[in-house]
Amino acid sequence: MPVLEQVTMEAFDKGRGEHRTVILPCGALEEHGPHLPLGLDALHADALARAVAERTDVWAAPPIYYGLCRSSSMHPGTVGVQGSALQSMVKDVVRSLYGWGMRNIVIFSGHAGGTHMAALIDAGEQLLPELPEIKLAVLSVLDLGKKAWAGLLETPGDSHAGEMETSVMLHMHPDWVTGSAPEEYPTFPEHILVRNKRAFWTGGVWGNPAPASPEKGAEFFERSVNALIELTRKLEAWEEPTS
Repeated sequence: MPVLEQVTMEAFDKGRGEHRTVILPCGALEEHGPHLPLGLDALHADALARAVAERTDVWAAPPIYYGLCRSSSMHPGTVGVQGSALQSMVKDVVRSLYGWGMRNIVIFSGHAGGTHMAALIDAGEQLLPELPEIKLAVLSVLDLGKKAWAGLLETPGDSHAGEMETSVMLHMHPDWVTGSAPEEYPTFPEHILVRNKRAFWTGGVWGNPAPASPEKGAEFFERSVNALIELTRKLEAWEEPTS
């Protein structure tokens, strides 16, 4: 199926009765080190959703660009929203899609921050009792990659502006990549909330960009698309236990 913003109302009306699965990409406008663009998370999730839509009968919705950014909030260019705002937007979009007959919805985030994902999961949990026929999946790109990237990802703990994201951008938009960056990992104290977050994460990289390549990016992308297709099929076939 095409992405929703590209179809006419007649085309949507014709297809919505038979094709009732939608991927809702979410992201963040957030720093990605000194070498990657601020919009990477939404761009990544959106591109994967579009690729699934091109190959299957699943709709791809336009992305929600803004997310909850905690650890990166003091890095230049990060523009975040509160969890309540993110939840309200996601819930309203899902409610509207449901009203038009969509019943299987994947809330798919390119931004994998813990508080961000918790907000999305909570939004989904609030919708379950409200929308009796809804089937929901909530996951991040990193969740998708835990199995899909096995044997491909070289950097343990890589998660932000490192090997995977640099590779994907070299594949998708090589002209948007400005060199590379040193390997880096945050040093936030366990359990303690800090005001000066950049003091514990100077460069904004969580991983190692050095092993990145366009070829590896293409493989990350292809494996992710296949895993996302598999998830949509699983969601469509899901039957909730009655006891």
